[in-house]
Amino acid sequence: MKMQNMFYRFKSIIILFSITIIFSCNDEKTFTINDELIKAALIYEEDFNDNLEDWKVEQMDGGRAVINKGKLEITDVSGCTIWLMKEFEGPIMIEYDVFVIDEGGPQDRVSDLNCFWMAKDPKNMNDLFARSDERGGKFSNYDSLRLYYMGVGGHFNTKTRFRRYVGNGERPLLPEHDLSEQQYLLTANQPYHIKIISYNGHIQYYRNDQLITDFYDKNPYVSGHFGFRTVNNHMTVDNFKVYKLISE
Repeated sequence: MKMQNMFYRFKSIIILFSITIIFSCNDEKTFTINDELIKAALIYEEDFNDNLEDWKVEQMDGGRAVINKGKLEITDVSGCTIWLMKEFEGPIMIEYDVFVIDEGGPQDRVSDLNCFWMAKDPKNMNDLFARSDERGGKFSNYDSLRLYYMGVGGHFNTKTRFRRYVGNGERPLLPEHDLSEQQYLLTANQPYHIKIISYNGHIQYYRNDQLITDFYDKNPYVSGHFGFRTVNNHMTVDNFKVYKLISE
């Protein structure tokens, strides 16, 4: 993985939960959460130019996940999760770019831009991958994990929802948007920038600076793995980054 020195300038933005981007320099970003100044320092980067050696693919028959033209391309039939094998301890921020493809292909369904984060297996707290083969990409096999889940444009692009998996099969449905709120669903062939924040119980999910989920967890999950999740879908992923969040 290559670390790149980049300089970004951000206009001040205040979105619902008082997060304001102030500046970014040398792979660091500074912003506020409820008037608390936070520094985000880059700790991991994946540009998908070489291979998937840092990733574990759990996929049912008929799909594939490959590096294609400097991006991760996922073509899935029956369900897949692509885990980053590196575990992170919070507070953290995750960012990446995605593109949901509709070019008339058999899996160009425009649905299920999903992900897991802070994932752990209560039966194997130190090894999420001990039961990887058992899960095999089947969605219901993840019910026993402890994690946060975001599903954007699920159920044939009719629902966008957030869940907190407890680890015993329970996965309470928290905020949900449906067909009456089209702005939270998917548009084909449109670039999306995803940003996920887990900071001292503040759990947020942004898409192109649109705050979709804003949840406060009294007992937050503070460590675990991240995974891309989808089913019967065709999409690409690029520019994956993880930042450590530090109070200033």
